[in-house]
Amino acid sequence: MKTKIYKNLDVKRVIAFIPKEHVHVRIYIEFKDQSIILQEATIDAILRAYINVSFHPYKKAYELILKKVEDRKPGYAEYQHIESDRSEDEVINEMMNIFR
Repeated sequence: MKTKIYKNLDVKRVIAFIPKEHVHVRIYIEFKDQSIILQEATIDAILRAYINVSFHPYKKAYELILKKVEDRKPGYAEYQHIESDRSEDEVINEMMNIFR
């Protein structure tokens, strides 16, 4: 799978919205070459990962992986992004290979 790196300049606009007859937020991101819509559970996972690295004094990486969750809180999606058991070094090494 090819990985695209988007700079801030490549993002034309971002819209947060709740579709009619829905209760969960979506994020629409319009890039120069494509547009995407992310569901609330995905947005939550991105925020969790970002906050766990950005606001932690030592953490350099935080990986969440998609898992089916049988026993979950009411209203939560069947598939959730759950913290992986890989080390920060493993995650960073993988990302450095992709980032190059």
